[in-house]
Amino acid sequence: MTDAEQIRDLLQARADALHARDPLASVAVLADDVVSYDLAPPLAHAIGRTRDRSGLEQWYATWATPIVSEASDQHIEVSGDLALAYGLVHMTGAKTDGEVVDIWFRSTLGLRRIEGAWKIVHEHASTPFYMDGSYRAATDLRP
Repeated sequence: MTDAEQIRDLLQARADALHARDPLASVAVLADDVVSYDLAPPLAHAIGRTRDRSGLEQWYATWATPIVSEASDQHIEVSGDLALAYGLVHMTGAKTDGEVVDIWFRSTLGLRRIEGAWKIVHEHASTPFYMDGSYRAATDLRP
């Protein structure tokens, strides 16, 4: 299996964990020292905080349905023990308050081979924002 195939499998395992709302499986793909710039505040999640399952458990509890996360136009670049995976992600599902989620966002992941296995060491997810003075997140955009 090539490095890119191994990374695709890891990313699918991550999407499967999200779909199942499984916090343990969700953090299993992350390195111990992962740094995260996620959609939700704060601006940066401290080293180790991203692997804290309690925050994921609280967030998963707000979902009434499985969370569907599909990567679109995903690119994987590998050089030795480092890799980048980037593209657009489409996330859908329904929240317990009745909100229907249907959002596209940008995702960039840095990966490192650690003890023979690929792990996510850096993640960055973002949405553009409207530059019209409102500074609203542009969550209505579609590819």
